[in-house]
Amino acid sequence: MLLCSNLIQMIFRFVFLFLVLLVIELYAFQAFKTLIKSKSILICYGVLSIALLFFIIYSFTQFDRSVGQTKQTMFTMGLVLLVYVPKIVLTLLLLGEDVFRLGAGIINYFVDYDTNADFLPSRRKFVSQLGLGLAAVPFLSLIYGIFEGRYNYKVIKQTIFFPDLPEAFDGFKITQISDVHSGSFDNPEKINYAIDLVNEQNTDMILFTGDIVNTHAKEMLPWIETFNRIKKHEFGKYSVLGNHDYGEYVTWPSEKQKNENFEAIKKLYGQIDFKLLLNEHVFIEKGNQKIALVGVENWGQNFKKAGDLNKASQHLKKEDFKILMSHDPSHWDYEVQHHEKNFHLTLSGHTHGMQFGIEIPGYFKWSLAQYVYKQWAGLYENLGRYVYVNRGFGYHAYPGRVGIMPEITVIQLKKGVNVA
Repeated sequence: MLLCSNLIQMIFRFVFLFLVLLVIELYAFQAFKTLIKSKSILICYGVLSIALLFFIIYSFTQFDRSVGQTKQTMFTMGLVLLVYVPKIVLTLLLLGEDVFRLGAGIINYFVDYDTNADFLPSRRKFVSQLGLGLAAVPFLSLIYGIFEGRYNYKVIKQTIFFPDLPEAFDGFKITQISDVHSGSFDNPEKINYAIDLVNEQNTDMILFTGDIVNTHAKEMLPWIETFNRIKKHEFGKYSVLGNHDYGEYVTWPSEKQKNENFEAIKKLYGQIDFKLLLNEHVFIEKGNQKIALVGVENWGQNFKKAGDLNKASQHLKKEDFKILMSHDPSHWDYEVQHHEKNFHLTLSGHTHGMQFGIEIPGYFKWSLAQYVYKQWAGLYENLGRYVYVNRGFGYHAYPGRVGIMPEITVIQLKKGVNVA
């Protein structure tokens, strides 16, 4: 009975998706038909659209859950966005025009009593021209994101003031990287350039907030030497795990193989000379003063909850200055910001800013990520407690970045009160 119910739901979802795509394709065709009168060009457009649709469907049917994301699945996802995001823009505009045309037809029929005129006014050419012009914006942006944006690394510098920061740490600088997703990389030259940027910052300590791979430990093996180029930092190199480091997004032949992969992933951090903190803390000492660096395993509202904040901060006092590494910013939102032990600064990643958005530094930022996460990119504060969400070093699923670029963060700790 359950199997039958699941089958019906699957068929219903497939039919619904097919109808949505059919509407999108019909509206996109209408836009081209309004502007292009050549039948041969329209036929070529129709054949190409159908071929792309069948290729996309075929590619998704070939997805192997025992393997997970591959270069082919990322290519397919990029193709889906390239084909259908512009067509959705067209559809929305032409659908709006149809609402207007329907209203005009009703007024014409019932108010003006012009029964000889067509009920629906003809589609206006300039609306199709406007639609195609608007559709070109996401199309060109997505192409840029694939070929340039995904490796367009930005160094973002942030100064944060704390009244109770130990004086010895006034001016202390931290580099943060997050969400490497090494299984997605395909350009050694670009990754080496990014490592050079990391080294150029000359900070006191470097922190890596999780997701070294997409799923499998072997994804990182070609990049071990590259990441070992990250120079030693005076006060250490530390890391925590991200949700992808647990290998939970594929089907494993056995629990034993899944556990072996997890153990291999944990060892990867050591192989690139980062000390992995697993629900524990260390003290960073400078002069005769110290701060606590706390690292938890992944804790996500909609993902694995392996993080144990109480265990990680055991024996720490409320007065101790604490920096927490927690991969998923929803942990800060749900638990950390109100915790009795007062975690001064939390460093997270995870969201990637959805790898798509609009950002004008200091003025405006928008992404679909903000409808999923309250804290999704940059610095947030509540009652003197801060979380910084790194936009990610790598990329996942969509093989590109539009507007939200890969990030290397440099945070400077200052003693005092923020006057901004």
